[in-house]
Formats: sequence, structure tokens, C-alpha cells
Amino acid sequence: MRYADGGGLTPAGRRRRESVRIQAAELFEQNIKPPDVARRLRVSLKSAYLWHQMWRDGGVQALASRGPSGSRCRLSPRCLEKLAAYLDEGPAAHGWVEDQVWTAARVATLIGRKFHVAYSVSGATGLMHRLGFSPQVPARRVAERDEQAVTVWKEETWAEVKEPGRSAGATSASRTKPDSPGGRPKDAPGADAATPRS
Repeated sequence: MRYADGGGLTPAGRRRRESVRIQAAELFEQNIKPPDVARRLRVSLKSAYLWHQMWRDGGVQALASRGPSGSRCRLSPRCLEKLAAYLDEGPAAHGWVEDQVWTAARVATLIGRKFHVAYSVSGATGLMHRLGFSPQVPARRVAERDEQAVTVWKEETWAEVKEPGRSAGATSASRTKPDSPGGRPKDAPGADAATPRS
């Protein structure tokens, strides 16, 4: 199943699943057994038995949705707004002058510096995704690129450095038998196996 942005179910998906559990509770109140509930609602038998147990222990409230799963965001909505503004300023404004790319590691460091909250690299990735940022490859070339020098290098230097291809002689894909049997010395063990059988 593909999950919505940020992982887990969308609010509509949670409501849909909650309505199925509530229908199950109504059927349990009518003394309908879990196998029949599973068949009627087209859910697994395991889910029906689990819901029945939860319903017996806590009533209909036990089957209500508990909201989005996963850990709670450690930054307040105000801090998230500030973080988005910091990211819009670019990495150079925050000390990374070598390039204009936000990496997840840099974002995690920025969060630690500005908000005194520790985020892992994967946590920072999820947070950036939640804020609407996506991983991107820069669409620009280096400003100092000299096309003529690149062409000369490809034609002259690369031709010298590049290894020649394999010869068209006898080769084998086997690591243990690098050559064909015909290449063995006459007195080697198994040399007679190279002669064709009639």
C-alpha cells in the first residue's frame, strides 16, 4: 500500500477504516460472531477477532481512531515556520558556503543549532518532506565550466588514459577456468580432455 506524504494514512483513510471498525462494533452488539463480521465487512479474520477483543474490553470507544501514527513532531508549528524560512534563505546564510545544497545532515545540524532539538538524518529528511521540500539535483552547471577545455580533455587526455578493449581471443566468463582447454600445455593434467570425442 502506498502511503500519503509523511507516511501513514491520510485523514480520509483513517476515517474510512474507523467507520469499518464502528460497523464491526454494531455487528458485535447484535451478537454476530467475528468470522461472520469478517465475511460481511470483507476484512481478515484476525482483524475481526482483534476488534472483537477491543470492543469487549473498551466498547465502541476502543475502536475509534487514535489519530495519525508515528512519533509526534518535536518542533512547534511556529518553529516549523521558522525552519522553512531558514531553509528558504539557503545554506550559505547559515555557514555552508561551498555549495547551495541543503542535505539532510545539514538540516539536522541547523535544527540543532537554532532550536536545540536533536534530529537524526532520516528524521530531518521526513521533516523536510513534511514541509514540502524534496530531494533535488541542481539543474545548473558549474559557473566556471570551460566547454572548450572539456572537449580538448576528452579528445586528447581521455584517449590516452582509456584502457583498450579485450582482445578477440579465447575468453571465458569462469573465474576458475580463465582460458579454454585448448590453451593448456600438452603435459598438464586433463590436457587429453581437450581433444574432441568421436
